[in-house]
Amino acid sequence: MNPETATKEAMSIEGAIGVALVDYESGMCLESLGGGRDFDLEIAAAANTEVVRSKVRALEMLGLDDRVEDMLITLSGQYHLIRLLEGSGGSLFLYLALDRSRSNLALARHRLKQIDAELRL
Repeated sequence: MNPETATKEAMSIEGAIGVALVDYESGMCLESLGGGRDFDLEIAAAANTEVVRSKVRALEMLGLDDRVEDMLITLSGQYHLIRLLEGSGGSLFLYLALDRSRSNLALARHRLKQIDAELRL
C-alpha cells in the first residue's frame, strides 16, 4: 500500500483523531489526515519527532543492538501511538492519536503493525 492509503487505513481505526506519516530525520510530515482546530496534527507530529530522536539516541548511547518498534504515550483522554516503520530504513514513523474512550489500544497497535508490513515506500 502507498502512504496515502496507509494514512486512510490508520484513520479507519476506531477512535482515531489524526494520523501522520513523519520523517524523523527532517521533521517533515509527509502525509496526514484528521486533527482539526482542537488538535493541530502538524505540531503534534513535529513534537513527536523529538521523542523519536531522543529514544533512538538513547539506544545508540546504551550500545543496544536493537530497534524501537513502537512507543505509547497515554494521556487522560487520548492514546498517542508512534510506530517506527521497518521498510523505511529507520527514518519514518506513523503517528496515531486516538480518543481513549472510543478506542481499543491492543487492536490499534495490531492494525498499525499490519499497515507497517503492507506499506511500500
